[in-house]
Amino acid sequence: MRIGELAKAAGVSTRALRYYEEQGLLSAERRGNGYREYGDQAVGQVAFIQDLFSAGLPSEVIRDILPCAGDAGPTGDCAALMAKVQEVRDRLARQERQIAQRREMLEGYLSGADAPAGFPTG
Repeated sequence: MRIGELAKAAGVSTRALRYYEEQGLLSAERRGNGYREYGDQAVGQVAFIQDLFSAGLPSEVIRDILPCAGDAGPTGDCAALMAKVQEVRDRLARQERQIAQRREMLEGYLSGADAPAGFPTG
């Protein structure tokens, strides 16, 4: 399928697909006329890439994950990759805790319970 067809089927823009290709996340065969041609598996691959981006992973890590999640079975150093993914997960968990603490602090200020002197409440 061509880039426009893949974009429609996957629910993404052609610009996103070109970016994925630039980043080494998605590959296309080039026809003689220069058009990109994608295989049937590309729709699922784009959905997987989107999920990984939504999880907060950068394209460098996603590029490393894709060979470990391919239909042909894992290739490359998947153990080291899993350690990277766990680091990202742990960093996200720390950020979640920090955000929760900040939200609680703001809720205390807004309720007047923990507001510093002179802080308007109500």
